[in-house]
Parts: sequence; C-alpha cells; structure tokens
Amino acid sequence: MASGNLSPRQKMINLMYLIFIAMLAMNMSKEVLQAFGLMDTKLVSANEAATARNDRSYEDLALKAVEQSEKYGDEKVKADKVKALSTEFYQYIENIKDEMKATVDDPTDYQTMDSGKFLDEKFFKGDDGNYKEEGQAFLDNINNYRAEIVNVLGDGNENIKNDVVNRFSTDKVTNREGKEIFWLDYNYKGFPLVASITKLTQIQADIKTTESQILGGMLQGQMASDVSMKNYQAILIPKTPATLQGENFEGKIVLGRYDGSLKPTRVEINGREITEFEGGGALLNFPSGNVGENEIKGKFIFMENGEPVEIPIETSYAVVAKPNSAVISADKMNVVYRGVENPITVSVPGVADNAVKASAPGLRKVKGIGKYMMAPGKGREVKINVTAKLPDGTPISSSQMFRIKDIPAPVAAVRGEYGMIKMPKSTLQKATISSMLPDFVFDLTINTTGFSVKVPGQPTVQVRGDKFDAAAIRVLNKARRGDVVIIFDIKQKLQGNSGYYLKNASPVNVEITN
Repeated sequence: MASGNLSPRQKMINLMYLIFIAMLAMNMSKEVLQAFGLMDTKLVSANEAATARNDRSYEDLALKAVEQSEKYGDEKVKADKVKALSTEFYQYIENIKDEMKATVDDPTDYQTMDSGKFLDEKFFKGDDGNYKEEGQAFLDNINNYRAEIVNVLGDGNENIKNDVVNRFSTDKVTNREGKEIFWLDYNYKGFPLVASITKLTQIQADIKTTESQILGGMLQGQMASDVSMKNYQAILIPKTPATLQGENFEGKIVLGRYDGSLKPTRVEINGREITEFEGGGALLNFPSGNVGENEIKGKFIFMENGEPVEIPIETSYAVVAKPNSAVISADKMNVVYRGVENPITVSVPGVADNAVKASAPGLRKVKGIGKYMMAPGKGREVKINVTAKLPDGTPISSSQMFRIKDIPAPVAAVRGEYGMIKMPKSTLQKATISSMLPDFVFDLTINTTGFSVKVPGQPTVQVRGDKFDAAAIRVLNKARRGDVVIIFDIKQKLQGNSGYYLKNASPVNVEITN
C-alpha cells in the first residue's frame, strides 16, 4: 500500500491510513477485553447467588430426609454425591483461575489481560490434540464429572442426563470453515487471558446449573409422584358400620391417596401409641370390645418443616355375634405353593378354636388359635373343608378352593444383584454366586452347588460350589473392560426341601468395568 510507483505524498497518506486502522483495532481490542471482564464479574456474582440457592435446597432435602426417610432418603444420598462431585470440580476450576490471575499485577484491569501465553504453555504442546499433562487433566476432569453425574442419576431422568452430557461435552467442534477442531484447542488455544478466565467461570456456572436442575428434579419428581393418580384408591365409607338384613345399604365411595413410603412420626389410637406400620398404614391390634358399634379416636402426627402437624382420626367399627359360616384366609396370599409350607388361618367368628375342624390333603394343625400349615401335593387345586359347632350346638360347614402353584423360577445373582450389573473383575472373582426369588411371598434359602461362566472369546467354564475357582478366574482375567460375562446354568437346591426341584434360574450378566 505504501510501495510501488506512488508519489511520496500518496505513500505518506497510505501509511497514515495504516496507522489509523491499527489504532482502531487496538481500541476495539481493549473494549472487547473490558467486555469479557465485565461478563466474568457478572457470572461470578450469579454463581455466588446460585450457590446460596443450592445450599438452601440441600438443607431442605436434608430436613425432608429426616422427617420422611422412606420418601427422601435415597434422594438425599444422591444429592450428597452430586454436591461432593460439584464442589470438587468447582474448586479445581477456581484453582486454575487463581493461577491465571496471579500472572497479572491487577486482575481487575481487564485491558491488560490480552495475552494467551499462560494457558498455551500450561495446556498445549503445539500440535492440535497434543496436550501437556495439565491440559489432559483438565479434559479428564470435565469428562469424569459428566460421567459421574450421569451415573449418580441412574435410571430415568433422561432429560437431565442429556442436558448434563451436552453441557459438559468435549467433542470436536466444527468452525466457520467447516473444519473439525479439538474442543480444548477451539476454546482455549491462543485466547486472551481474560477470555479464558470468563470461559472457566462459565463452566462453574454450568456446575451450579447442574446442581440446581438435579435438586429441582428430585423435589419436583417426588411431588409429582405424591399427587399421581396411581397413588389413589377407592375407599368405601358406609353410613353405618353394619347393615341389617333386608335393609338398603347406604354409603359413599371416595378417592383416598395411598402412599406406602409416608411414615408418621407418631400415631395414637384410643389413648395408646401405635408402633407397627405396613405400607404407610398403622396396624391396629386390640380387643374387639362389645357387640355393636365401637369408636376409634386418635391422631396422626407428622413433622413438617420442623413443626408437628396433627391429623385427627374419628371412625368406628362394628362387632357382630353368632356367625353362620366359616372364615378361611391364606396368611400369605390367595394361593398355596408347592414345595413350601403355607400358613393358613381357619376360624369361625364367635366359635372357640377347639370347636372348629379343618381338613384337606397336606393340611395339619400347628400351635396357635386357628393356625394350620398346608404342604400341597400334586394337582392344581386343593379344597379345605371346615366344620364347626356354634355355641348353641348348631352345626355348620363350609369349604373353599385354593389354587396350587409351583415356586417361580429364581434368578442368578452376584452380591444380591441380578439382571445386568457392572463391577470390576477383582470384585467378581471374590463374589458369591447365588439364586434369588425377587418379590416372592416366602423367604426361602437356595443353596448354589455349581454354575457356568462364559467370557467373550473364551470357552465356557463349569464351576463347582458358589465362588469362582482357579480355572474360572484364569478365564475371567482375559476379559476386557466393557466385556459382558454371563453366569448361567446355576445348580441349586432348596434348603429344607432338597427333594423339590426348582425351575432353572435365569442368568446374570456382569459388565466388566476395568
């Protein structure tokens, strides 16, 4: 521009233009640096406010976990893990920012923070994707935080997990020219010091946002579950406790919310404290009283925000006399299972136990009023016949049919976990292989006498006993991270009834994590 066949005057004019453009660029650069500094200041202030809000949410959740441990206990454990991970990662970023600010005389004079030398020397070796130990550690901390938070969230929470993955992604970035650039190079290589500090503060803001989102999801999710229509059931409220034969029944049906995890702090019924609970309800067990209507008065007491809240109980029940039929109920459920002894209660209201007789194949009387044990044999049904004499000598008889079912197929388990699980090889080598009956009504013990192990790319190994032997360990040691080890063909015996043949247990799949 200032060369060629130009007159000295034109050369001078062109040179002045160059100087003028350079001065504009310098002023613009200072304005940009100042803007980054002001943005960082606002982000720091917002992070402090977010920290205060999150701390209050943590405190609220901790209080709820004390007041209603069944509802919020698991969420409190997750929240504590999220807080620990977030605090550690936040402080790591803060330490890097402190190192960067220490390289300038006045960290509030943003116009002097135009050099990108610090991070260029701390993170990069020169070539794209070629990092020093500190640069790789920075990436590892971001990736580890993202993975650990997703792991803490567990099943469900897909929207939050997707936000966390996107928020802390370190995938390559496509620039304006359509070229893929390594994330660390794209965001931090060659940038002014104040710009890099602001970006690190933004990561801290993302950490606070993640905490807030997770805490909000925990509390809102529990509230949504509490008010879900699935937690309601129809409740019949009769106008009178009993209806005489020949009269019309009067009453109403209402919806009541049923919550098995809701545990009161205290329940009082007729002046006596109730200490036994099941499925969110207080279990009542007291003398029935006189024939006719009897009142039940008391109160539920809950702790809410540190204060006791009382819910009054006012209802009644009827005691009737002189029944005309037997009452037969299965203590566990409405079927009996082959291979185990099923507790059965047989009674006739108003009739002494010694005046009631029950009979059926496999049924025997045991200690206790109206208590029997049923060990069903072959077939699909068994009938229990009951005869009794009322106090006036009138004989009555009744019967009821029960279905007979086999014990369901167990599932193979490692350390009490079944299905698809994850663990290190060292843990699996020492673990006990067992069989379980999830959600079965009886607590049965199943002894494992052998099993088979299949490692990808290796021959199947058969093991005697309930732990890995030397041969199985050798094969397991060849498994790589991410391989799924299958434990199947479980050899098992039912403790106390070795003659009963259990159905084959479903396998357990173990993903190796190291």
